[in-house]
Amino acid sequence: MNRPAASGAAGGAAGVAVAVHGSVGSITLDRAAKRNALTYDMWVALGEACSRLAADPQVRVVVLRGAGDHFCAGADITELLAPRPAHAPSFMDVNMTAEHALATLAKPTIALVQGDCIGGGAALAIDCDLRIAVAGARFGISPAKLGIVYPAASLERAVRLLGPAAKRLLYTAELIDATEAHRIGLVDELLPADAVDARVAQLCAMLAERSLLTQAATKEMIAATLEHGAVPAALADRWAREVAVAADPEEGVAAFSERRAPRFSWNHSAQS
Repeated sequence: MNRPAASGAAGGAAGVAVAVHGSVGSITLDRAAKRNALTYDMWVALGEACSRLAADPQVRVVVLRGAGDHFCAGADITELLAPRPAHAPSFMDVNMTAEHALATLAKPTIALVQGDCIGGGAALAIDCDLRIAVAGARFGISPAKLGIVYPAASLERAVRLLGPAAKRLLYTAELIDATEAHRIGLVDELLPADAVDARVAQLCAMLAERSLLTQAATKEMIAATLEHGAVPAALADRWAREVAVAADPEEGVAAFSERRAPRFSWNHSAQS
């Protein structure tokens, strides 16, 4: 499992491989010898990969995975406090930029997790919309082992997903198994290794057939609800205006009436 997707368009840099196969974009953290621990350059490349796939009108779903036996062991600690040129963004800056790009990517995102998913790796999994885990995976949020404070944006996303259960992970840095992660809501689906690829492919196909207009609007409004307790009127109005001029609602109704699969065409890259 966890092979890079066959691709009609592919590329990679700095330990991050990007591929597009049909409507599915794939980002692979490709540093298997170090359990895909993220270097400075990998954080930069990850942010760029997210931006690239967000802008690609062919891509309707994005899968994030790790090469080899692990998803991601976190940030490369040897680079965390390394000196940088005065004009260069800090390690934390490029980390947060990449996480923001992933968390706000206006298409459904799936983390396919196997092996270790720790520290920054857990943050990336939480940044995704859905997390599909292989039995035997391990999860942990580890700043308490390093004496650092978890970045505010990452902490907020963890708390929105896990509620009070986030405290245990953050306070103790304890590793939990996939069964416990599933119990507390960190994992959406837990599957044996020989079933996960087929399930992710099925889920990607399903998501790609649905309206990206619905998905993008829902993603943004859910995030706003979790942050503010409600959807701001300006945001609701913006999406209402988009629906009013989009072809997807008419196509959805026509497909329902004609008992056929809809052919949705809305794409975020074309949004005014």
